[in-house]
Amino acid sequence: MKLAGKFAVVTGASQGLGYAVARRFVQEGASVLLCARTAADLEGATERLRAAAVPGAQVLAERADVSSEADVSRLAKIVEKQFEKLDIVVSNAGVLGPKGAIDDLSWQAWSQTISINLLGTVLCCRAFLPSLRQSTRGKILLVSGGGATKPRPFLSAYAASKAAVVRFGENLAEELREAGIDVNSIAPGALNTRLLDEVLAAGPDKVGRSEYEAALRQKESGGSPLERGADLCAYLASSESDGITGKLISAVWDPWTDFAAHRQDLQETDVYTLRRIVPGERGLPWG
Repeated sequence: MKLAGKFAVVTGASQGLGYAVARRFVQEGASVLLCARTAADLEGATERLRAAAVPGAQVLAERADVSSEADVSRLAKIVEKQFEKLDIVVSNAGVLGPKGAIDDLSWQAWSQTISINLLGTVLCCRAFLPSLRQSTRGKILLVSGGGATKPRPFLSAYAASKAAVVRFGENLAEELREAGIDVNSIAPGALNTRLLDEVLAAGPDKVGRSEYEAALRQKESGGSPLERGADLCAYLASSESDGITGKLISAVWDPWTDFAAHRQDLQETDVYTLRRIVPGERGLPWG
């Protein structure tokens, strides 16, 4: 019950990782406000989460589009009215966006992907900050994923937005360090969710042969377990991670279960952050 008495908002919570995170939170004692764009999906998720919640953990839900300032402001007002404070924000809502070469894509679709994935993240952080400041130790978790640390050809809007989310998180972590609010980005791994189904449906002509074949292998292998990403979110939302901030952490590859033993190194170095590589770091003598 590492989140007993905590209050959280989880966006994009009707399915996939967002749902898995919300389920883990209510099982750890947190009260959760869920949001998603599709009312029917959100209603079903809410019913299931209420059945899974431990006694005392509330499950509230509100349909919202995180790219809408009016919707996000409404969520913030619900938090102020229903919760005595806010301890955790999980910005998970996101879309894969258009697939194809940049000069063939719809500019409206490309821009909308940025609006949801990046601007929606920023909007939520801005709107919930007054409530987070009422917490003894606030936590903001930003879902990054594939594209933040490597190119994703033919998925340029998604990749650009996710890289920007991580750098925004690094900036926000520094702004909020003295306020006692920890901000971290998470990479949950290669998940078999609707985003993978979109890649497979688009086919190799749209997403490229390499991306498509990797998606096929992932589909067959089962991908990374959603529970691993949920476990990382529960850890970062808890007091166990206090003072760890401004990082991009892989649920699958990084030894985050041992972070307590390395807290000082994490606080004093730039490990798990986005950085430029210079020639000398790759053994090249000319730079």
